[in-house]
Amino acid sequence: MAVPNPKTALYVGGLDENVNEEVLHAAFIPFGDIKDVTMPLDQGTQKHRGFGFVTYLERDDAAAAMDNMHNSELFGKVLTVNYAQPMKIKGGEQGWASQPIWADADTWFERQQRELEMKKLKAEQDATVKAAQEAERKKLLDALEGEVEEPEEPEVTMPVDPAIMQGTQEAEVP
Repeated sequence: MAVPNPKTALYVGGLDENVNEEVLHAAFIPFGDIKDVTMPLDQGTQKHRGFGFVTYLERDDAAAAMDNMHNSELFGKVLTVNYAQPMKIKGGEQGWASQPIWADADTWFERQQRELEMKKLKAEQDATVKAAQEAERKKLLDALEGEVEEPEEPEVTMPVDPAIMQGTQEAEVP
């Protein structure tokens, strides 16, 4: 039963098995005009499940019925009367939802993909930060130890022929 306005629909619990919709209607009619009375049936036994719903045309009538009938007796059983909640089915992310469990499957998969991508990006960022910190630490350690060395220029050596060396010695003039 879809409850159109929860302020005009009442849940009536604790009903005796001998109570039917006519008895429930008769018990609640003194408080105002009733729009609908329903008692869900157990599919196995085809008997009501011990509760029902009474929907009034006016909010004030529903409030008066709830105030007067809550904790009263009907067929020797104490009634529980509250505002009815909208009908919900099991499923969804919060456990109970007004939609089938598969209705949020696409958004769930999208959210899982985003979370996976965020984890990958975070891991990459952490690795980059760690590498930068390591390089900075190494640079500071080298600077503190004075081991910062300038790259040495390679020494260029030319092969020397002894004959050439003798010729230069003869050409020397004092």
